[in-house]
Amino acid sequence: MSTDQPPPGPPPEDDPFLKKPQEPTPPSGGSPYGPPPGGPTPPPGGPPPPPPGGPYGGGAGGGYPPPPPPYGGGGDPYGGGGGHGMPDPLAGMPPLADFGKRLAARIIDVIIVAVPLFLIQLAFGTNRYMVETDKGEDVSEVFTKSYSGTGLVMTLISIVAYVGYDWWFTKKDGMTVGKKALRLRVAMLNDGSVPQSGPALSRAAVLWLPTLICCFCLWPLALIVSMLVDKPYKQGLHDKVGKTVVVSAA
Repeated sequence: MSTDQPPPGPPPEDDPFLKKPQEPTPPSGGSPYGPPPGGPTPPPGGPPPPPPGGPYGGGAGGGYPPPPPPYGGGGDPYGGGGGHGMPDPLAGMPPLADFGKRLAARIIDVIIVAVPLFLIQLAFGTNRYMVETDKGEDVSEVFTKSYSGTGLVMTLISIVAYVGYDWWFTKKDGMTVGKKALRLRVAMLNDGSVPQSGPALSRAAVLWLPTLICCFCLWPLALIVSMLVDKPYKQGLHDKVGKTVVVSAA
């Protein structure tokens, strides 16, 4: 009896979300003026000249094809869509995440971080972001109070908590608790891999710093609008900085 063991198979992929290899593009049929495969030999002197205007309907400028649009077609800065032979960066990746699921996942993440912060704020008795109208406080007094004493400490703790939470889970496996619950994942646009520490930190900083420091209401709205209007990758401003997309695992 032979004791030979079958050769081991290929190692399993560590990341199931990585882009899958794409089939190579079949070669073109050659010149439109050349002979078909197995056809007769062209007459001496070469093939006849192309008709006036060129094969693409060009004008009197010599019949050359029109120049390709910038970025490989369609105005896509990433060369997506396969225009003029350019590969689609999302080819082989899972579909992009639905906006509604992204928003629901973000709400879950905010609650996870906000509840402990709220309890800490109650313990310290800080009135950060609260306006005591019965004392006639104006905006300048509230701002000064918010960024002095325990208010400043609470702001710094919030920055560390929100940015650190998003940075850690994004670089770990691309999934915060909210994204994992809704089967979403952050992936690098160029190859679908989990973001490394640098892109994950940049993404988290753009996501949270403006909100926590100065633009509590306006910045989240700007992020939502940027995701809704961006085509075709649905990238928020934080995704643009991190060069990431959010894909669906379902």
